[in-house]
Amino acid sequence: MYAVVAERSVPDDPLSGLRTGGGWPEPRPREGWSTVSVRAAALNHHDLWTLLGVAVLPGQLPVVLGSDAAGVDEDGNEVMIYPVIGDPLAGGGDETRDPGVQFLSVQQPGTLAEKVSVPRRCLVPKPAGISFTDAACLPGAWLTAYRMLFEKSGAEPGSTVLVQGAGGGVGTALVSLGRAAGYRMWAVSRSADKRRRLEELGAEAVFAPGARLPQRVDAVMDTVGEATWAHSLKALRTGGRLVVSGATTGGFPPADLGRIFANQLSVVGSTMGTAEQLARLAAFCTRTGVRPVVDRVLPLSEVREGLAALHSGEVFGKIVLTV
Repeated sequence: MYAVVAERSVPDDPLSGLRTGGGWPEPRPREGWSTVSVRAAALNHHDLWTLLGVAVLPGQLPVVLGSDAAGVDEDGNEVMIYPVIGDPLAGGGDETRDPGVQFLSVQQPGTLAEKVSVPRRCLVPKPAGISFTDAACLPGAWLTAYRMLFEKSGAEPGSTVLVQGAGGGVGTALVSLGRAAGYRMWAVSRSADKRRRLEELGAEAVFAPGARLPQRVDAVMDTVGEATWAHSLKALRTGGRLVVSGATTGGFPPADLGRIFANQLSVVGSTMGTAEQLARLAAFCTRTGVRPVVDRVLPLSEVREGLAALHSGEVFGKIVLTV
């Protein structure tokens, strides 16, 4: 079958480690698993990081890339693919906390292929009113944003929430979800064009990185890491909360512990979300009419263009590949 495979990691030239084309083995039937014919899959920074050699596990490569997708299962059902393979009971009700958790495109083949096999519990029904293109964006960036805002932030609707690096997939999801739920969403982006588009998306206020804010906020959503850490802490009101779900610019910033304990700040980590939350996210999108921001839709055969755009930072929202 046709598949997009990371054969090796090349930090200086990541796309040179990419293999695309036919001839990759189709998934073999497994008890309790289902094979899905992929209709659409979304790119994530994790795909690029695998090619760059960031946090690649020993023996992981070669591996089919991709963690987000929507398609049709063996029984003809339209489904979204939840990319976390874990036992909720082992994780205290949360698959992502299972000590033996596995992820698509890491320990298991990913979704950038004609077919992908996953445990049946990883199949979440796709609502009829959501397209395959939009549904492919929900299991990764949008699910991450959903958990950050609605579970981890501790902020109620009406609160002011600042989003760092707001032009990407998680950032645009946070602005969209927050606006629909009644939060005051403020957004930070390096790009003047992206700041304009974030205002159009519903951000109440937009700022350049490091800008002085008119007031301190209730919560900060940060996937950027070192480059925004100091600004995120300074932006919080006393007792505010910083939710961290990524570190694209590095994971070892100065802690500024004095500010954290003096202002009684909370720093909370967040990873993905549960399959149950993915179902609730899809229902939220159905009821509110909110849909993912899609930068571009490409055929799977043009995945190199999508990865190159992701690498350059010239993306607003998500890149979706159709099969």
